[in-house]
Amino acid sequence: MDGKKSTMNDESKQQQVLVLLRNWLCRQSDRNHTLWFEQQVSLLRTKPNAQAFNTGFSLISRRFGKEILNLSAQDLLSAEACIAGWQPNTWSLVDLARILLLVELPYQALEFAARFSVLLQTADVSEAISLYRGLPVYPEPEALEPIVGEGLRTNIRPVFEAIIHNNPYPFGYFETQRWNNMILKALFIECPIAPVYSLDQRLNQDLANTLFDFAHERWAAGRQVPIDLWRCVGPFIPNSELPHLRRLLLSENLQERQAVALALSCS
Repeated sequence: MDGKKSTMNDESKQQQVLVLLRNWLCRQSDRNHTLWFEQQVSLLRTKPNAQAFNTGFSLISRRFGKEILNLSAQDLLSAEACIAGWQPNTWSLVDLARILLLVELPYQALEFAARFSVLLQTADVSEAISLYRGLPVYPEPEALEPIVGEGLRTNIRPVFEAIIHNNPYPFGYFETQRWNNMILKALFIECPIAPVYSLDQRLNQDLANTLFDFAHERWAAGRQVPIDLWRCVGPFIPNSELPHLRRLLLSENLQERQAVALALSCS
C-alpha cells in the first residue's frame, strides 16, 4: 500500500489496545451493563457461534448509549502511542462496546475479515458507523481493504464519514487510486476533508489532475467548486491552470480567494 501503516498489526500492540478499550468501557458504563458484556464475551469464547455473536452484537445498543467517550489527555496519548492517528475521542459508548466485542474474540487468519463482511451486510446505519470507526484496532487489517473500499460506495453520508474522518485506516492501507477516488467523492458530495487523517501526506499529481478536471466540469455547469479542493492541488498546479486561478483571486468569495492564494503559495 502507499500509506504508512498506522493501524494495528502487532500482537503486543493488540493487547495494549484491548486493555485501553476494557478500561474505558468499565470506567464509563453502568456496572450491570459491564457484567452483561463480560458474560457475552465469556459465552462466545466458550462456545464460538455466529448466531450467538450476532445476537449479542445486536443487543449492545440496549445496554450502552450514544454519548461520546469522555477521554482524558492521557487516554488520547495512550491511544496515539498504540496506533498513530487513532482518535477514539470521536467514538460513542455504543461504538466502543461493539468494537470491543469484535476484538475480544480470537480469530484465525482472514476469519476476522469474513466476520466483518457479514456484519456489514446486515448492519443498520448506527452499527455500520461503529464497525468502520473500529478499523484502526482490528486484526488482519490488510484483509479488510477490499471490504472497506467497497464501503466507500455508500450513499449514506455518516457511514462514508466514519471511514474517512478521524480514521488512520485509509492512509495506511488504501492504494493511490482508491485514496484518490475517496477524496474525489468527498468533494463531490461536499463532505469536509479537513478531518481526513494525514491528507497532505498523500496528495499526488494524479489526484490533482482529476480534481482540475472536476473543477472545469463544475465551471462549465455554472456551479461552485468546493473550496476544500484547492488544498489538494497546490504542489501540482500546471501552468495551464494559472489563468483560471488568477481569475479566482478576484472572486467575491473571501474564502475562495484565500484558499486559491494558499494553493498558489504551495506551487
